[in-house]
Amino acid sequence: MRGMIVTTNKPRRGRLALLAATLLALAPAGAATAQTKDKAAILLPGSINDQSWNALGYQILQSLKSHGFDTAYTENVADADEAEALRDYASRGFLIVMGHSGRFVSAMEQVAPDFPKTQFIAVSGNEGMPPNVMSIDWNNAQFGCQLGTLAARMSKTHKVAGVYGLQGVPNITAQAGGFRICATKAGAQVTIVYVKDMEDAAAAKEAALSLIANGADVLTGKLNAAEAGLVEAAKEKHVYVTGRGVDQTKMAPEQVLTNIIEDWPAMFGSTADQVKQGKLFGTFVMYGYNTAPVTGAKLEYEPGKQFNPVVPAAVVTELDDMAKKFASGALKITPTEKDARPGT
Repeated sequence: MRGMIVTTNKPRRGRLALLAATLLALAPAGAATAQTKDKAAILLPGSINDQSWNALGYQILQSLKSHGFDTAYTENVADADEAEALRDYASRGFLIVMGHSGRFVSAMEQVAPDFPKTQFIAVSGNEGMPPNVMSIDWNNAQFGCQLGTLAARMSKTHKVAGVYGLQGVPNITAQAGGFRICATKAGAQVTIVYVKDMEDAAAAKEAALSLIANGADVLTGKLNAAEAGLVEAAKEKHVYVTGRGVDQTKMAPEQVLTNIIEDWPAMFGSTADQVKQGKLFGTFVMYGYNTAPVTGAKLEYEPGKQFNPVVPAAVVTELDDMAKKFASGALKITPTEKDARPGT
């Protein structure tokens, strides 16, 4: 593929030497200098074919082509190889070097001082280091709060529940905590459960069925492939659920109330355009209703429609008003680990 350099990690020995050789072989003479401002790379902890988290990272990278970047990626990067892989791309003139999770921040902080003109970006991290290490994410607390209010309004039992993975990870804490805060405020009892594997749909379905058996009639969650397990449980037991993609609406159109649709291309496109113009970021940048027109995510039941028609107009208005308050700064929430705790 033109403009694309691919490496897939093999056993660690010689792995990065192979990466260097591949890049050298594919780069035209003198290209490192001439194309410094036109190359972006991403390091992935897994395979781009996982149909989940790493596939998303690949999509983010691909979206930068429309912003004038040639692209490259390395799959299956082990923790011990992060710093060397980051250094390799930066030394070859890549203007933007990304790591697909917050776990890459530590390695970026080690490498970045040696490459002051390279922008290092952690996808879905929550910290940065001046002048050129940043993290990008969307405001999980805002959208979690909206889902909490929606769940409470749609519940007949006044019991709602969330199924999440990666307990303690900041964006999980933000979304689960936001859900609990706002569902509780709206009069519902909240139960939160954590599963071990974000990809295990069977485990997520089992957790969801247990919550439904205990009275929960509206479910939410923040999982990867395992999100499908929540939707399957909701469909089977005829309760409501929120998802993470309109494909889940298609799975259970009567049960899905809405989905959080993440807009990573817009977030990274906005950042990439500024980096190309010479601006570097050394902070955590979080997009939300207060950063319009790029909000990082949106609620969508199906294209062009925010909510399932079963959601009353008064509830839609309440959620829209909530978004406006987040946008103006009139409403702010900062969930804690206590808010995101497992159990009730």
